[in-house]
Amino acid sequence: MHAATRCKQLFIALSVVMACVVAAQSAVALQLEKTSYRNLPGWLQDDHGQALKVFAHACRELTTSGVGFTRKAKLSGNREDWLEICRLAEQTSASPESARRFFEQHLAPVRITDVAGQFTGYFEPELEGSRTRSKGFDVPVLARPDDLVRLSKTDRAKLGVVYGRVVNGKAQTYLTRRQIEEGGLSAQNLDLVYLRSWPDLFFMQVQGSGRVRLREGGHLRLAYAAKTGLPYTSIGKVLIDRNELTREEMSMQALRAWLKQHPGKAREVMWRNKSYVFFRELKGHAADSGPIGAQKLPLTALRSLAVDRQFWALGVPLWLSTTVYDKGQIRPFDRLMVAQDTGSAIKGAARGDVFMGTGHQAGQDAGAMDQSGTLTALLPRGLATRLLRKYGK
Repeated sequence: MHAATRCKQLFIALSVVMACVVAAQSAVALQLEKTSYRNLPGWLQDDHGQALKVFAHACRELTTSGVGFTRKAKLSGNREDWLEICRLAEQTSASPESARRFFEQHLAPVRITDVAGQFTGYFEPELEGSRTRSKGFDVPVLARPDDLVRLSKTDRAKLGVVYGRVVNGKAQTYLTRRQIEEGGLSAQNLDLVYLRSWPDLFFMQVQGSGRVRLREGGHLRLAYAAKTGLPYTSIGKVLIDRNELTREEMSMQALRAWLKQHPGKAREVMWRNKSYVFFRELKGHAADSGPIGAQKLPLTALRSLAVDRQFWALGVPLWLSTTVYDKGQIRPFDRLMVAQDTGSAIKGAARGDVFMGTGHQAGQDAGAMDQSGTLTALLPRGLATRLLRKYGK
């Protein structure tokens, strides 16, 4: 899904859902605490074999292109800190017992203690679409336009955006959502596929990827390609501010219902979010494989975590201890995750977004998740010692 650069447009994977309540985390002084595996709730009950498979897959990327370490992350050390761990991971059997021993013997658990963790969920929508425009399928999904460019440092400082366009030698902000949807790019022939409704497009942009069931038969997978760079506005917050919905009743499902019930107002509300996401078609991508995350690997439901790359490199294993709603009941959610994605709403060392999967039920699960909890990193022992010396209690 490539969230951070794509803004994950996961803005609060439910940021449609809530205004950001965790932005202040990154301003708090870091504080780490050494812990033990026996102190991790649910450690013995997790499927360590499955977790090892995801981690080893991430390691193969880490030891080759190493995209996950292209940015300096405060709590992840250097790529070299992980090379031997990754070599051992790929040699370890994925049986539950062998996998558990691998983590316990080679990685040290270090807990974030300076702030309460905050965890949301995101998913890959599954939508109906068509390769050709027709009545009922007339909402275009657009590819990245050629005139969308990364601006120079000087122009970025002047305009306050990273991306824009250059017209007659002068840098400008890019077109708004409204301008694009009213045909501002129609001359560029960017249409990839056509969806049934504008809310379908909007929510796919929020999630950053989509799986489209084609009227002609088969499926098409869409991945994030670029965004215009204009600021993201939570339309959930817009409706709360207008007293259309209360903060207590706001959810992704409630937001979708409101847009459906108020078709005359829906476009204007969505246009309040000037940010716009472009897509690319994933060809040769297995239908049962997850969408592509920021690590450029398929995401795994309930194992892939979107994180703040200021703190975590992609590929780092993280123990998440929180709760989820399951059939109306709150139950514990304690499991080993792997940092594989990111997003503009994910701010702070103890902030995470759980990839819930693809389709309607995953969307329901993601929409209901906005929970507190704790985050514990599993780190190479030398790295853990250095970090505890610097940030330890």
